Amino acid sequence: MTQTADSPLDTAAAPARPPQHLVDAIVAAALAEDAPWGDVTCQSLIDPDLLTTAAVTAREPGILCGTAAIEAAMRLTDPRIHVAFPRTDGTPFGTGDSIAYLSGPAAGILTAERTALNIVQRLSGIATMTRAFVDAAGGTRARIVDTRKTTPGLRVLERWAVRCGGGSNHRAGLSDAVMVKDNHLALLAVDGPAALTAALRSVRSRLPHTVHVEVEVDGLDQLEPVLAADVDTILLDNFTVEDLAEGVRRVAGRALVEASGNVRLDTVAAIAATGVDIISAGALTHSVRSLDLGLDFVPPVHQPPVGGHAVP
Repeated sequence: MTQTADSPLDTAAAPARPPQHLVDAIVAAALAEDAPWGDVTCQSLIDPDLLTTAAVTAREPGILCGTAAIEAAMRLTDPRIHVAFPRTDGTPFGTGDSIAYLSGPAAGILTAERTALNIVQRLSGIATMTRAFVDAAGGTRARIVDTRKTTPGLRVLERWAVRCGGGSNHRAGLSDAVMVKDNHLALLAVDGPAALTAALRSVRSRLPHTVHVEVEVDGLDQLEPVLAADVDTILLDNFTVEDLAEGVRRVAGRALVEASGNVRLDTVAAIAATGVDIISAGALTHSVRSLDLGLDFVPPVHQPPVGGHAVP
């Protein structure tokens, strides 16, 4: 499969995409789920050498993410399919705009169509939702970040979509950072605030200096015992806007301040205005709507030559 020189897969302007082998693994699993023994409709109706051209077109506006998944779906189905992208990941598109141009064997394009669309529709939906959150928090210091509330098996792609929407990523998983949440605190703080501080200090002393430590609190009274342990980030969970502002004042730069819990598009601006450094929103990935994109064939369609095989 070839790509045009201005493909977003080769441009430094596009948000960093996942390693190709990870994209290929996810797409291959989706293709196998959809056609474990091949596409019987195409196998019985469509000449494997029939050539065509097609376009993936937007039926509503949004922010693009998923070009690598479209390319992988086509290449893994039939490497003779050529894919070109007129716009890069992370850029806006309008209703009627083309997302990708395809040319090659019609049967392969048809077989890969639904897998390619399912992924790019979801990722573009996440990117579009993220851009709305980022715009709503504009003019403040707050960064919009994702959470671990992702679709199992798709986290690497969904985190990419958040970046395409102008957001940032939280920890990728449990192995990346120490994050002490409410249930951890319930076990650590049974002997009072001093015991909690001592436990957190002990954790810090056993960790390499490169490991980030974040602690979630659900009340202002927990701030000082946690700050006394020299943690890197304090997460204020489900705080009111007023308490968020007070929390930022009390932390006073001794740690990064993250706000989380019930963050919605209609609340994110007020949360950002409190002065928090980070706003994490599970809605970016767990409550997103896939965008409406479609694939349509466009002329010309080439019949295979008699006695030979067509080459795209």
